[in-house]
Amino acid sequence: MRQTTMYPQQINNIRENIVIPLFEVVVYPNSQTKFLADKNIGEILLNEIKNEGSAYAIGLTAKSGTEASDLSEDDLYRTGNLLEIKFVQPADEGFLVYAQAIQRVGSVSLNQKDGVFYATHTDIPDVHDLDEDFHKQIMADVRKTIHEISDRFQSSEQFTKPIDKMDSIDQIMGYVMPFMPIELEEKQDLLETVSARERYLTFLYILTNQKENINIQIEVAKKVAEKVNKSHREAMLREQLKVIQEELNENEDFVSGEGGYGERIESSKMPDDVKKKALSELKKLETGGNHNPESHVIRNYLDLLLDLPWIVEEKKSIDIAQARNVLEGNHNGLEKVKERIIQHLAVMKLKHEKQGSIILFTGPPGTGKTSLGKSIADALGREYVRVSLGGVRDEAEIRGHRRTYVGAMPGRIIQSIRKAGTKNPVFILDEIDKLSSSYSGDPASALLEVLDPEQNSTFSDHYLEVSYDLSEVLFIATANSLASIPGPLLDRMEIIEISGYTKNEKLAIAKDHILPGILEEHGLDEGQVEIKDDVLKIIIDKYTREAGVRGLKKQLARTARFISERIVSGKAELPYIVKADMLTQILGKELIRQEEARKENVPGVVTGLAWTPVGGDILFIEGTFMPGTGKLTLTGQLGDVMKESAHISLSLVRSRLANTASSFDFTASDIHIHVPSGATPKDGPSAGVTLFTALTSLITGKTVDPKLAMTGEITLSGAVLPVGGIKEKVLAAHRAGIKKVILPKENERDLDDVPEDARNELKFVTVETIEDVLREALGIDMPRPMVSHNGNGLVSIQSI
Repeated sequence: MRQTTMYPQQINNIRENIVIPLFEVVVYPNSQTKFLADKNIGEILLNEIKNEGSAYAIGLTAKSGTEASDLSEDDLYRTGNLLEIKFVQPADEGFLVYAQAIQRVGSVSLNQKDGVFYATHTDIPDVHDLDEDFHKQIMADVRKTIHEISDRFQSSEQFTKPIDKMDSIDQIMGYVMPFMPIELEEKQDLLETVSARERYLTFLYILTNQKENINIQIEVAKKVAEKVNKSHREAMLREQLKVIQEELNENEDFVSGEGGYGERIESSKMPDDVKKKALSELKKLETGGNHNPESHVIRNYLDLLLDLPWIVEEKKSIDIAQARNVLEGNHNGLEKVKERIIQHLAVMKLKHEKQGSIILFTGPPGTGKTSLGKSIADALGREYVRVSLGGVRDEAEIRGHRRTYVGAMPGRIIQSIRKAGTKNPVFILDEIDKLSSSYSGDPASALLEVLDPEQNSTFSDHYLEVSYDLSEVLFIATANSLASIPGPLLDRMEIIEISGYTKNEKLAIAKDHILPGILEEHGLDEGQVEIKDDVLKIIIDKYTREAGVRGLKKQLARTARFISERIVSGKAELPYIVKADMLTQILGKELIRQEEARKENVPGVVTGLAWTPVGGDILFIEGTFMPGTGKLTLTGQLGDVMKESAHISLSLVRSRLANTASSFDFTASDIHIHVPSGATPKDGPSAGVTLFTALTSLITGKTVDPKLAMTGEITLSGAVLPVGGIKEKVLAAHRAGIKKVILPKENERDLDDVPEDARNELKFVTVETIEDVLREALGIDMPRPMVSHNGNGLVSIQSI
């Protein structure tokens, strides 16, 4: 602290006055001030004003940090101000004193009486060492600097207006210095400076320094504000929301403490490695601060770990009899499929429910693949979850996104397990054949780990970052076709084919399952509506074209809507009986035409059987000839395999009928073969027999029974080869009204898969050679030819 210089001529006019200690404030001459004085000092000043009309006191500032209760002589600075007391007002903790600082003084001695300090003092005048021009320049600089500081704040005019009216720097100093954020010692040093020039320059330096500090703070604040991004604002808003929720006693999401993440993690049934990971993430959440932009990501991750089931709470024993009853009650037909499911459940029971092979239901739409999975869940008493994989092309849909990405989430497998709330649900992977790949990865490859019993006990989800055991889950996949399923994925599943339903099975399904549900959906009951079996059969035969029952359900729903409108309009009497002659009015014209067997016999037209991804179908192969040069024309969107079969058939016809059809000139005629529905691509190794029969019928002029259908591939030597899809093809023939079916001999064993009612209504003829085909289809008894060569390179054909 600067020591006050006492010049000899200053030590005069020594007086004694009461001392008012000033705490954390320095008063400057020529300024007005107010402060709080204790009770003793206030009463003395109040009495003196009453008696003398005015009162005087010495204001000495206490050193920084001094408490009023511990005040001593050494705690007071010796340089202060002579104060003229203007007014004294009682206050809660003493007296409020209003005073005018008259003159800077220095205390010569201090003494204490009855807890009140008194001081003898002398005036300390300024040393006037500056001229008028310098004073004016300093005054201008001081005002300019104060205005520049004030312009940074609102309501600056109220602060600067009194300063503009002041005519001395000391007045401005006394007005401004209480607001300067500098140390108390610096303010006291300024008071003790007797050189007016030095004091004014120091005051200007303090103002200038403060202006620069404010400018720096504002600049830094702007830069910080510009860098505050959306995540910071969200964090601040969340913190405010948290405070509001705490005030309303609505905040239950505490990081630690009772009911918080820490307690929940410790009491959870996670494996030790998962619990270690969760506690590590919790530590990041606790140390990251309230405005950590990753806090919501960590909270979501911890919520997932806590929500996932890590152990099987209770295992229900598999009741095979109950499972059989559920399957029989929910599904008509599909006897072999249901038996295969029962066998699978029996194996699971013996293995204590450990998952073995994965079931894949494959078949046309509407055949009940997904509902079979639901029935299995009901039979086992397990939770049922379903994920549709149709159109999925991103590997992250299966394995999840890594948490480093914005908007990351776990894959569908983990999400569904979380939703199920149990570790051993029945999990349906629907439309697994509709998966596709893209630049984002191959989801089919990601499913390999899910569906492989040797790997899924340690399934890795990118978001979860810890292994999860899927071995307790019963996975069931569904598909319409196996062609688009990758081989490695297909190898991990056991295929159960669902080919389609016969007419009688569709009738039973409609009566027992579809119709009651349709009536309930439309606000009807069985007492209001009556649809007899013959009407249902017509709807099945004439208005649906499918292997399943989805189209049948739509037609019955359409019928229910018609009946509902009639009943509401008052145009029908109850019960409303649907008759066969009403179907045209209700459903419109019959939809099924081409699928029916032809009624007329035309040479060159033969009914074939085909397999499609949505079930079996019949197709007609038509042939005609015209004058030409021996050219063969094929139309109807035929694939390469069918084109090759057509050329083989023509070669066989020319070689076998060279003698029998001697009147037909192959070199002077063009042959045209067409398969109707030209907009539909057709291919496959099963049309050879049909093509050969159509060409033979065309050339010989013999007709084929329109109620006869056939399938099979042929070789150039005339052998008939077996083909696939026999069940679907036979069911298609049965739906179309075919009475006889020609099949390859080696496919006879596949007839066991055909429902009994369809087998009973059809006649099956098995063949080994094309001669057998011609004998059965056209009534031509043709011997096998013998081809010989002579020495001149000529070929002769003789029958044997």
